[in-house]
Amino acid sequence: MRIIDVPLNKIYVPTGKRKTLEPDKVETLAEDILENGLQVPIYVRLGKDRYVLVDGLHRVEAMKMLGEDMIEAKVVQAQKH
Repeated sequence: MRIIDVPLNKIYVPTGKRKTLEPDKVETLAEDILENGLQVPIYVRLGKDRYVLVDGLHRVEAMKMLGEDMIEAKVVQAQKH
């Protein structure tokens, strides 16, 4: 797996993942990122003209809250069914 910088506006969050968002957790995480930096990259897979979030919704939202444009991400292969 490789780690790359991904533009936050190019990340698609599937509806099922969006429903798991906890705003209080995002605020706490944003404070931690501000103090310590992003410690764990998110996981994405390549989609059509965008990246699809696999793991890291709260980190994505925390980075947006902090006004960041990019986030470190590990690009993984799409799961085969």
